[in-house]
Amino acid sequence: MASSAHSLISQSRTFTSLCFSCSAKLHDLIILFNPKFLSPRPPPPLHPLLSITNITVSASSVAKAIPPVELEDTYDSDSLNPDPSWTEFASKVSGEWDGHGADFTREGKPIELPESVVPEAYREWEVKVFDWQTQCPTLAQPEEFGLSYRLIRLLPTVGCEADAATIYSSDERNVGGEGNNALAFGYHSSGSYVVVWPVADNGSYKLLELEYCLIDPCNCESRVRIIQVVSWDNMKLSLQKIKVFPEQWYGPFKNGEQLGGCAIRDTGFASTDALKASEVRGVWQSHEAVARFEIAQTSIFQELEDDRKQKIGRDENDIVLLPRKLWCSLKENKNGETCGEVGWLLDNKSAISSRCIFSSDGKLKEMTVGHEVAAVDQEV
Repeated sequence: MASSAHSLISQSRTFTSLCFSCSAKLHDLIILFNPKFLSPRPPPPLHPLLSITNITVSASSVAKAIPPVELEDTYDSDSLNPDPSWTEFASKVSGEWDGHGADFTREGKPIELPESVVPEAYREWEVKVFDWQTQCPTLAQPEEFGLSYRLIRLLPTVGCEADAATIYSSDERNVGGEGNNALAFGYHSSGSYVVVWPVADNGSYKLLELEYCLIDPCNCESRVRIIQVVSWDNMKLSLQKIKVFPEQWYGPFKNGEQLGGCAIRDTGFASTDALKASEVRGVWQSHEAVARFEIAQTSIFQELEDDRKQKIGRDENDIVLLPRKLWCSLKENKNGETCGEVGWLLDNKSAISSRCIFSSDGKLKEMTVGHEVAAVDQEV
């Protein structure tokens, strides 16, 4: 977190050549993921055990002192120079990201905040509170592989008290290095990423969090993080809960030293209207950047690179509809693979989506980030 890194990140925020117009056609999206803009340099190595059955961490929560995933003896982060794609990713993902956060049931219903944190005035007025005000200072070092962020939840306030922001919780997560908490991490130079976290549940590790961070391609200072909390039992994954964090970039990384309070430009969203099934139903043409993990792994860091185009069919039986034009799903295909998916509808003809796919034996197979347009031909 050196000052030189902060300076580079601050200067790089003005770079917008990877952001495209909301009216972009499919060929524009293909240009965005063109391999000639990406470097083939391999990322640093990590232990190859990515099977859920081999999780052996034993801390009380992923955000609090989970022992790092064991690194290979040959790993030396100082000897590996990140490629230009990582440097660009670091400049896009780093900074003070503030907004709101809310939890949803597996059916997409918002979950109320604990009564103990709701101001008395709200309780007297029988006002239900679903949203945390959040801050997520994030830093990825441009000169080495590694990312950390701190999720800060602020206590709800009433009226003029909103400027007196008080921290309710602060949870730090790290990818790479000695404090690594992650099992796998896929990144794209646009600032989007996918990460798999192990989560302790009564001392066992039968829970995972699949975190997807999607950058708005029309505004690289706006993003949403969607986290699927999934359980694993007998090689089967099932959705337990969903966490959603719409966030905006407020400036260079300062580790959350200034609490947002009334300065937050956004408002709560959890109880607003959910996406309509008709808006996402049908066949979509997707162009995806992919990171593969099924081959014996040498790194948790994998670049999401231009790889494939495919048609995707959706109906209301497959998806959980969420506010802010968001959706998610967790389903098993005919090959026994389980696919976790999230998406963000940008307008009625385009969307961005991300997936995390596990093989039939519970091992992570691939991660994707894709741009989609409604297909003219509605046959898959």
